[in-house]
Amino acid sequence: MFPRHPSLSDLPGTIPVFPLPGALLLPRARLPLHIFEPRYLAMIDDCLKHPHRLIGMVCPLGEEGDRLSAIGCAGRLVQLSETEDRRYMITLSGVARFRLQAEVEGFTPYRRFNVDWSSFGRDLGTTELDPGLDRPALFALVSRYLAGRDMSADWKGLESAPDEVLINALSMLVPLPPEDRQALLESPDLPTRRETLVTLVEFALRGGNSDEILQ
Repeated sequence: MFPRHPSLSDLPGTIPVFPLPGALLLPRARLPLHIFEPRYLAMIDDCLKHPHRLIGMVCPLGEEGDRLSAIGCAGRLVQLSETEDRRYMITLSGVARFRLQAEVEGFTPYRRFNVDWSSFGRDLGTTELDPGLDRPALFALVSRYLAGRDMSADWKGLESAPDEVLINALSMLVPLPPEDRQALLESPDLPTRRETLVTLVEFALRGGNSDEILQ
């Protein structure tokens, strides 16, 4: 059985990888996914046979999507429901980031890689804090950005959320380009992730990543 509080030595050296543009999974955060492609349905079926139940989320690079970002985040499959037409609705709980190594050749329709966890031991530690977090300023900034895209957030549910839950939830919620989401994933600690999020959103509000400047 996969340990409730795993250490790096508990994590497998090879995991299935799910390349999904724009998806962002962070340690200790949750990501719901709708699985319908046959190769990824097979991946879920195989994942359920292993005690660790880990799937690596990775951002593909380029239009073809064959190349992958060097760093991804593995999530444990913690919820699954099946529709009548055999699609899966799943939830992954972020465990730890990893660095891709060699791809494993085999007979699975999905891709598998050897992975290196050694740079991300802190992902398995205690919940992070952000002493410099200015909640009202962050809420105001993200609200402006979302309003320009006719989106909103459950601010009441986030007002009292712990620092890590809040910053990770906003990082996953805000629609940013894949390369910006990768920067959020690769942030070494929570304060850096918050600073990166603020910088990216401010840049986008000035028109840096938008088709038009948001007012």
